Amino acid sequence: MSTTNQALQAWVEEVARLTRPDRIHWCDGSEAEYRGLVELMLGNGDLVALNQETHPNCYLHRSSPTDVARTEHLTFICTQDREDAGPNNNWIAPDEAHAKIDSLFDGCMQGRTLYVVPYCMGPIDSPLSRCGVEITDSPYVVANMRIMTRMGAAALARIEREGGFVKGLHSTGDLSPERRFIMHFPEELTIKSIGSGYGGNALLGKKCHALRIGSWQARSEGWLAEHMLIVGIENPQGETHYVAAAFPSACGKTNLAMLIPPATMPGWKVWTVGDDIAWLHLREDGRLWAINPEAGFFGVAPGTGAKTNRNALEMLDRDTIFTNVAVTADQQPWWEGKNKDQTPVIDWKGNPFDAAKGPAAHPNSRFTVSAKQCASVSPRIDDPAGVPISAIVFGGRRAELAPLVFQARDWKHGVLVGASVASETTAAATGAVGVVRRDPMAMQPFCGYNFADYWGHWLSFADKSDKLPKIFHVNWFRQDADGQFMWPGFGENLRVLKWILERCAGQAEAVDTPIGPMPRAEDIDTASLDVSPETLEALLSIDAGRWQAELEDIRTYFAKYGEHMPRGLWEEFERTRIALEKARSAETA
Repeated sequence: MSTTNQALQAWVEEVARLTRPDRIHWCDGSEAEYRGLVELMLGNGDLVALNQETHPNCYLHRSSPTDVARTEHLTFICTQDREDAGPNNNWIAPDEAHAKIDSLFDGCMQGRTLYVVPYCMGPIDSPLSRCGVEITDSPYVVANMRIMTRMGAAALARIEREGGFVKGLHSTGDLSPERRFIMHFPEELTIKSIGSGYGGNALLGKKCHALRIGSWQARSEGWLAEHMLIVGIENPQGETHYVAAAFPSACGKTNLAMLIPPATMPGWKVWTVGDDIAWLHLREDGRLWAINPEAGFFGVAPGTGAKTNRNALEMLDRDTIFTNVAVTADQQPWWEGKNKDQTPVIDWKGNPFDAAKGPAAHPNSRFTVSAKQCASVSPRIDDPAGVPISAIVFGGRRAELAPLVFQARDWKHGVLVGASVASETTAAATGAVGVVRRDPMAMQPFCGYNFADYWGHWLSFADKSDKLPKIFHVNWFRQDADGQFMWPGFGENLRVLKWILERCAGQAEAVDTPIGPMPRAEDIDTASLDVSPETLEALLSIDAGRWQAELEDIRTYFAKYGEHMPRGLWEEFERTRIALEKARSAETA
């Protein structure tokens, strides 16, 4: 098999000359091809069959212990001008980067098969989708790409019709961290990754294409590529409104995407469009419409349980590839937080489990599963038009500062809110509590160019439409004096989303504050909820003095972007600073 696209054919031949594989296989995405890959990996030990009675067509992959997560310090944006990459990215000049990584690709596929993986990010017939081709020597990558993207013959046919595609070259190499690089060439729409078999480093359609290259494409083409979930909220009247939301890690992003309404809110339904990435386009009607460019979920297993995310847990009983989880005596997958009634006997490294040596499942162990297996999957997940976004929500983990919810004054203020997103670390993760880490729009590891230019691109939408989504900020993690969470979270977060959507429809009240409109305690539906009026008042309070200190920290962060910082963002910063100054003066008068 080959292709009628001459550029693609020439590139495959060029890569083959460099990497010298034993054979070349053009992937068609068929079930027969997938079964063949699984059999190959079962035979060579890359996969282990799990209990086929309890988990039919489920398999376990164990990666190298040195290859278990994204390696941000080895991830580079390679632009001609260093300023285009910005302080938020590692940078190497393109010529130097190509030379460095191509020397590692030289002969790396000898004895292996070169797989050509055409794929489409987004519904195959959507004008909002974009295509790519990944060349890899990893059957594990091919199998995962089949689940995570629209991969195979249909994608190749679209590439042949349209001509253009993002190039992605990957090899596991020798899995040495010293010879591991993930390099992006946005001006060439090219990705090169070697030395890792881990998801975000190796499944090049995911973070590499959909966000780092995607964000560059989005700026040049006039849309947004964002690290956002997409969720549909259906009210008891049968009306569904869609929300896109961005959260840093450990802030409940997947749980929100698959939220189960509490029993005390009958008639409400939640529909999952996407759990991780959103591509947003401004349509003729003046609204932002979003697609989920992915077809599956590459989720973190630990912490996924019946209480935290029942929809996620229940979709993993079949047709799933697990990576670095533990197994029970009867070969069922296991991870911390899954099931207290089961006991792991083999840890993620394949050794007998010993609690003294660490957790049974790696903390970043994963599952790869088709989105169609989620009980809450939206019937519009494959809609070529996407879904219209009513609200954009940013969030972070803040113990004291941020209230439960507030609204941006307008789009430009919303860009400031998103650019200021931060979360506090926990003692379990870092040994220090309350260390603030800035993660603008939850895109810190994923923006493919200078953050300041990215914020400028966001600001430009204010002049393009008066029907843009309203922007909000939430914080599920406010704590009391005893360090206890004040808000119950999980399904009860729907109560906050209800107020957000009512605000979008002009149906809910709010009070003006220096940081933006906020609900009064009585504006949040707390029927049958065990949260006292005093606690709710505290959840909706702000301390002007603390916010002034926060703003100075934001100023310091923004300052490192120098002359690239858009004037509009500094103007919004000043508006908020003056409002806080007045509020502080009133407090101390």
